[in-house]
This record gives sequence, C-alpha cells and structure tokens, in this order.
Amino acid sequence: MRELILLRHAHAEPAAPGQADIDRPLSAQGLAEAEAAGRWLAERGLVPDRVLCSPARRTRETLEAVLAITGYAEQRLEPSIYEATPGTLFGLLQAHAEVERLLVVGHNPGLERLVALLHSGQSGDYRGMPAAAVAVLSIPAGPPIEPGAGRLAAFWWP
Repeated sequence: MRELILLRHAHAEPAAPGQADIDRPLSAQGLAEAEAAGRWLAERGLVPDRVLCSPARRTRETLEAVLAITGYAEQRLEPSIYEATPGTLFGLLQAHAEVERLLVVGHNPGLERLVALLHSGQSGDYRGMPAAAVAVLSIPAGPPIEPGAGRLAAFWWP
C-alpha cells in the first residue's frame, strides 16, 4: 500500500478588481489554517515524498506554510491541477504511481470528487472538503489504480 494525501488550499482573499482568480493570495485566516494542516501532518509523520501543486498562488502559499512545518519534499508545479476534473487528477496519480507518499495540493470540486472516486468508485458520491482540509487515502502500490480501491485512512479540517 502507498499513501495519497490530498490537501485543499486554505482560505484565500476575494479577487481584487481586475485580479485573476489564479493570483488570489491566502488570507490571514488561510495562513493559520495552512499552518494547522502542516502541524497535523507533522504530528502523524505524514511527510510526503513528492508534492504536486496547482500553480494558483493560494495553493502555492498553502504548500509553503505546510512544508515550513513538515520539512522539505520534492515539489512540482502541475498546471493541470488548476480546475482539474477527477479524471485529470486520477491520471496524475497513475503518472506518479511509483511515489510511496504523494501529496496533491489543489482545489474543489476536483479534490473532493477524487476522494469519492478512489473511496467509493463514484465521483458523484462526495461529502465535501472544506478549505485546508486533508484527506489521507491508502491505495494499492503501483499502477493501475482502480476506482474504489482506496481506503480513507484519515480526514482532517481546521
């Protein structure tokens, strides 16, 4: 088995007039949430081997706050995570199947639907993922990863 950690970005500031959604920074509340997520992960020894992160500013800032607590991990910006469907995210998992503990930092509704797809086999069977929420799933090692083959090992939100 290997572990997949899915982290939704923390609360962000609303877009300023003329500001692109991708450029929205974390709010002060969001920074505190991201730090709390980092502490939760560190306390459980859930330090990733590799991180795939959306290029959105709020996801990058969430990741920076988390890694400041958990310690360094190999990081890759993955443009396809921004506005990703569960299918796109599932493809990323397949492409990184060799990683024992993978952290994906992204957005809803893609992340919450991916949790449902991995856990129940149906992407429409989701319960929600609040800002800065963490879902930890155990999935079989190596490809292929099958829908419904994951076990939700832990779920946390601030």
